[in-house]
Parts: sequence; C-alpha cells; structure tokens
Amino acid sequence: MKILTTSIILLTLLSFNSMAAKTPDKASMQTKSGLYIDSVEAHQMINNPQDREIVLIDVRDSVEIKFTGYTKMADIHVPWKIIDSNKWDAKTQSYGGHRNVDFAKEVEAQLDKMGVSKNAHLIFMCRSGSTRSAPAADALFDKGYSNSYSMVDGFEGGKAKQGAHKGARVINGWKNSGLPWGWKLEQDVMYGIN
Repeated sequence: MKILTTSIILLTLLSFNSMAAKTPDKASMQTKSGLYIDSVEAHQMINNPQDREIVLIDVRDSVEIKFTGYTKMADIHVPWKIIDSNKWDAKTQSYGGHRNVDFAKEVEAQLDKMGVSKNAHLIFMCRSGSTRSAPAADALFDKGYSNSYSMVDGFEGGKAKQGAHKGARVINGWKNSGLPWGWKLEQDVMYGIN
C-alpha cells in the first residue's frame, strides 16, 4: 500500500512538472511568475485540469485573429496591443498601433464575470510567444494572479529558418501542432463585442 501511495504521489508530481516549457533565453519572453507552457502542454492542461481552474486568454489583435485563425478553446480575448491602420511604423514597414493601457483591468473584469479565482492558472497566448504573452502574463501577475503562464510558441509558432517555407510561421504553435482551431469566431468571446 505504501508503494502504491508513493507511486501515485510521484506520478502526480511528474505530471505537474511535465507541464512546463523551459525558460526562454530572450528577456522579452520571460515572465515574473517564471511559468512557461507550450501549446501542446496548454491543450493537455485544459483537457486535464486536475482540480485547477484553467483560463486560456488570447491577447492578439482582433484583425490578426480574423486572418490567422482562432481556437474555440479560448475563454477570453483581450488584445495586448491594438493595431491602428491610420498609423505607419517605418521601422517594421507595417501598420502601427498602441498598447492596450486597460488590458489588465479588462481581463480582470472578464475573469470576475466568469467567477475565476486568483489561484486560477491563466495561459496567455499571442501569435508566436515572443513579445505579447509574457508582458500580458506579468500584468495579471501584478494583480495577484500568481499562476500566469506565457505560451512560448503562441498560436502560429516560429518561423522556418530554411527550406521551402523559410520565413513562414510553420514551426510548432497551436495552429501547427494539430490542435483545434478554425476561422469562425465566437461573438461572446471576441473583444469589444459584448
């Protein structure tokens, strides 16, 4: 009996440790909580919560979601940065935008509406896990949500460094890992609609 109990405890600890992507080298990807997860681990955590509250928060811009896809497993959509087609960023040769200064307040309002506790495991997902999910996780960590994860490979994943798809986002990420996604959006989740 003692061996069985010890085995169960060990398996439980291993399953918690298996839900941890390594700490990113890039400073912009690091979080105050030190919690990182990849898309496959996030999907596993959502499907096997083990008595934990799990909330998937998509922090991409609304237009970005419309054209790159969406997962219906997202519970909340609040953009970290809002694209502004009236502004041009000469450095990136793309549209400019601004950080959503009400991000933390808006996410917390959605969490409160859902009855989510401060002990919940919040998973923040952006396009690639590079520059938005970590500061988004930090913003809620600062509000007392200590289990704030950054999804390190994001929705679309990383860029191929060589081959026929060089430069395209075809390496890992939610979309490239065979996880559920599509083009149809959910009105009750989308930012600014409800």
